[in-house]
Amino acid sequence: MSAGKTKDAKDPKDPKGTRDAKGQKDAKGGGGDARAPKEARQPAPPKEAKQPRPEGKEPPAPKEQKERKPERPAPVPRLQILYREAVVKQLMEQFGYKSAMQVPRIEKIVLNMGVGEAVADKKIMDNAVSDMTKIAGQKPLVTKSRKSIATYKIRSGYPIGCKVTLRGRRMYEFLDRLVNIAMPRIRDFRGISARAFDGQGNYNMGVKEQIIFPEIEYDKIDAIRGMNITIATTAKSDNEAKALLSGFPSRSEIKSP
Repeated sequence: MSAGKTKDAKDPKDPKGTRDAKGQKDAKGGGGDARAPKEARQPAPPKEAKQPRPEGKEPPAPKEQKERKPERPAPVPRLQILYREAVVKQLMEQFGYKSAMQVPRIEKIVLNMGVGEAVADKKIMDNAVSDMTKIAGQKPLVTKSRKSIATYKIRSGYPIGCKVTLRGRRMYEFLDRLVNIAMPRIRDFRGISARAFDGQGNYNMGVKEQIIFPEIEYDKIDAIRGMNITIATTAKSDNEAKALLSGFPSRSEIKSP
């Protein structure tokens, strides 16, 4: 090493480069400071103020146009009007009720269809559900087996039937169609039994063919199926329930609203 080497100078192998006497680091491309003086620098443009984000989530995207609602509400079923105007007064005079709230009324109608053939083919259950949907006006519930029975090749949890519960307006509309349209279409119809009450004011009846309902098209069904219809009332005895159901006249005696 030469004697003229100063203390400030560093080994040329140093990757950091050399520093001048003032301790400033030289630029790699050449001597002098590569930065321009502060006076010659142009002022940076002012930054745009950030807009505060609205609280909560972003506004949802516009949804598709909803279905058009009917201009008028659905009319009240005529059997419901008949019950309020005529049947209530008739039962109050017959049984001596002090208040209209004591008069029995129809609480619900339950349709139940057993489809044991669906164990072998699931399409049979789909067809049964489709038929009951057309009859009742709402989608039924598929019922499943609770126990495994080897004789019938049924395991626990297999779909073996479907049922639907009707209340309110749909209940009265179905009762009107059942009594005035479906029952007269039963083959060799001679009336219904008066002994089909269960002792608690409920009435049960069976239908052997679903084609008695006008909603079912005979050419589009795969098989003839029957169903059980239960009319549940709030009556405490069979006599009160019989008087309640007898108070609804036939179609010829009802005046449309």
